[in-house]
Amino acid sequence: MVVQHRPVDRDLLVVGHINVDRILSVSAFPGRDRTVPVLASRIRLGGTASNIARVAASYGVRTSLWSRLGDGFPVDFWNRLHADGIDLSMTERIRGAPTPACYIVEDSHHGQRTFIEQGVMGAEAARAKVPASAIARHTWMHLTTGEPDWYLRIAAAARAAHVRISFDPAQEIHYRWDRRRLRALLEQSEILFGNVSEIERAGRMLGLSRVERLTELVPLVIRTEGRKGVSAFSRAGRVHVAAARPHRRATLVGAGDAFRGGFYTAWFAGADLGRCIGAGTRAAARWIEGSWVDGSHRRRA
Repeated sequence: MVVQHRPVDRDLLVVGHINVDRILSVSAFPGRDRTVPVLASRIRLGGTASNIARVAASYGVRTSLWSRLGDGFPVDFWNRLHADGIDLSMTERIRGAPTPACYIVEDSHHGQRTFIEQGVMGAEAARAKVPASAIARHTWMHLTTGEPDWYLRIAAAARAAHVRISFDPAQEIHYRWDRRRLRALLEQSEILFGNVSEIERAGRMLGLSRVERLTELVPLVIRTEGRKGVSAFSRAGRVHVAAARPHRRATLVGAGDAFRGGFYTAWFAGADLGRCIGAGTRAAARWIEGSWVDGSHRRRA
């Protein structure tokens, strides 16, 4: 019998949003029917998948990025992703519809209010193509924000190709996922990522009283806890790692994504779980310091 091996030449496929982030800084959020002045504004390349892929690729992980872009995505953002060494061959460019955009307001205490225009990553993505042969080129797939029915089809194709899956719904778990779809994707995944509120939401949706119960569905749960650090829950127990401290604070937007990119750096190097989490916390600290905004990550990676 002849055994056919699939041609795997990439480590990580990140699936999710590439956004145009429009960020406003204010001293404090206004009350209802009130106005506050904008202190500063900027436009930045963002999106959960984009951020994760950029960090992972900067540390040498062979990374692909799969998303959907519409009208209005800046050429220099596309070029920046290429410059970061990311394979964009799976990302679709769709004309006649808006590209995804986030409108983020930050106050002086680094609190955030976020509004998203889904554009071509909205409900229509449920009908998007799932190129099984391209998926099969990868060892691991990280599914972050995106349309649930599309993701279930993607996960099925990945499983059929023996590509391993991480699930990371981020804030969309609060408004885009339901119990049936969440359970179906967790049962196909090996890692669940989320912050405290997102992991709690997953537990409530599934009727599970403790985070440890989630490991009955998915073997490993990675919970980011802000300044307290990161906890990982598996069937073998809990591992906790303290947060790395940034030297300065430029932005918190995207720090959780940076953690995931750093985590994969050690993961693909075969490090143990504690070292993987530590690599993630250090990447998050660098992100908070602003190194991915000013471009210094290319000099230091």
